[in-house]
Amino acid sequence: MDIDPTTGDIDPDNIEAAITPKTTAIMPVHVYGKPCRTAEIKEIADKYGLKVIYDAAHAFGVEVNGRSVLNEGDLSTLSFHATKVYNTIEGGALVMHDAETKKRIDYLKNFGFADEVTVVAPGINSKMDEVRSAYGLLNLKQVDKAIEARRRVAVRYLEALKGVEGITYFDDMPGVKHNYSYFPIFIDADRYGMTRDEVYFSMRERNVLGRRYFYPLISTFSTYRGLDSARPENLPNAHRMADSVLCLPMHHALNDEDIDRVLNIIVK
Repeated sequence: MDIDPTTGDIDPDNIEAAITPKTTAIMPVHVYGKPCRTAEIKEIADKYGLKVIYDAAHAFGVEVNGRSVLNEGDLSTLSFHATKVYNTIEGGALVMHDAETKKRIDYLKNFGFADEVTVVAPGINSKMDEVRSAYGLLNLKQVDKAIEARRRVAVRYLEALKGVEGITYFDDMPGVKHNYSYFPIFIDADRYGMTRDEVYFSMRERNVLGRRYFYPLISTFSTYRGLDSARPENLPNAHRMADSVLCLPMHHALNDEDIDRVLNIIVK
């Protein structure tokens, strides 16, 4: 289904039309760490008896009115890949609310073993190893400082991009503590004078690596494009965003000189 054009997240106004007798869960994504409209999604899920499983890969540390967005839904999935605000080099975590769900997942991630001699279900090998766990524990000590440093980078970008014709970006959401994991801009080629791809390759020529993220849409892949729901006319907002988005470099170690290099390309 299509997205909310102002946030990139799932649009609750369109969810009910997508529900069929086969539907068992709603699986929204907190895109770029921007929290979904969780209260509306919960209301729809409760009405139809559906589970809600959030892809919160981008949402570590994000809060809405002082409450972690990871507490929403029946399950939230986190990524600790090296590109994330908080990382363990590779891996992730699941956030859930009841012991029974945790037990089922513990069996699943550990070959279905209940003990040394008892296998209770099919399983996979999905445990985090000790080295990555140790790295993650060390990373926890500095992640708040890293997020604050990212915020300062975002402020610099925002100040420089205000009023640049043909460039738009997401505003901070009221009541939300952001993690500044990404800084996507959206390029209107007619107003800006260059296409998104022209800007992207111009940056690469100067060894500044932005990212067209998410592009191309997975609905265009051979696995999905035969589905009626994947037809471009059903996803105009998603296509418009995917075709215009460019994530600027975002990292807590970027200094003023790094930021100026990026902005000199985009603004000047």
